[in-house]
Amino acid sequence: MTKLIGVMGFKAIAPCPLYSSLGTDLVKISCPLVLFQIQCGLARLLNLFPFPARMRPFFAALHWYQRVGLSRLLRMSGALRFLSVRMAQMEALLPLVPRAKAQQLPPEITPPIGKQVGRVGLLAGCLQRSLLPGINQATVRVLAAAGYEVVTPQEQGCCGALHLHVGEIEVARGLARKLIDIFERAQVSQVIVNAAGCGSAMKEYAHLFRDDPRWCERAGAFSAKVRDVSEALADRSWNGALRPVPLTVTYHEACHLAHAQGIRQEPQAILRQIPDLRLVDLPESTLCCGSAGIYNLLQNDMAAQLLRRKVECIRGTGASHVALGNIGCHLQISLGLRQANVPVQAVHPVELLDWALHGMPVGEQRV
Repeated sequence: MTKLIGVMGFKAIAPCPLYSSLGTDLVKISCPLVLFQIQCGLARLLNLFPFPARMRPFFAALHWYQRVGLSRLLRMSGALRFLSVRMAQMEALLPLVPRAKAQQLPPEITPPIGKQVGRVGLLAGCLQRSLLPGINQATVRVLAAAGYEVVTPQEQGCCGALHLHVGEIEVARGLARKLIDIFERAQVSQVIVNAAGCGSAMKEYAHLFRDDPRWCERAGAFSAKVRDVSEALADRSWNGALRPVPLTVTYHEACHLAHAQGIRQEPQAILRQIPDLRLVDLPESTLCCGSAGIYNLLQNDMAAQLLRRKVECIRGTGASHVALGNIGCHLQISLGLRQANVPVQAVHPVELLDWALHGMPVGEQRV
């Protein structure tokens, strides 16, 4: 296995006996490639994530790249795939990149609606703040409606999750230190995360700093505060405040949520509270979609097989929407649905709850 990895352009940190088991319920870690350090352009791309000032012009350029039609032209011509299969795969995962103004973080402080029940922080995420900023906006609105004062530190950066996937351990530690310090100064009782990959990494900061006496205790205290948004809201009683959302929805269990964090019932409990929302079971709901951190960028064929299987399961439910709690799954499954011409929209559970509280978007498909 180690020789094979070397031929493929990776440097093995350790052999990975579970490598071939991705996509089965036997795997209780989310991404076996956490054991490898990538020696390719992908590692350089990760240098964008700690620095929002670098990301803004990058994603602004992507917005115009799509808007002027260059993306469509390159996809139809196959030029990107000719240059680099990995680059073509990364480009294919892109949703419609919003304008720069839409990529702004929520306000530093969002006051609670009604009686305050707590003060929480929000992790905005690297990709999510730029590619799917509506999830963060919905999260803030829902938390405020639940009575939380929400602090979104404007200077926050990357949590280091993707760097951990590629073996950049020291870089990940440096990012974690900055994030811990920022949220300590915010004086919040919980740090809310709406991207399962980020949340699973942040809950392991104590392990990341286990050999560092200066940071181990602080990291452990921080990790104890980290909550997926579904954990924070699952027990919330809305007392008739939820409006009907007449949709048929199925739920995909992200590996980083179900396996890495053991969170399985909470997201579905949220969905079951919404009036007129019909929640249908997804066959093989815990089957990996093929994203698995950055697995889909490194093992295209295997990831594509998993994705096709996941999409067919979704198609069979007859749902109009698939709810999921991780941006990697969101991008991967959305790609698969587009490629298979399946008219199903990927959506975060907190967005559905936001629709129930504040109304569905105009033109949203009702099934």
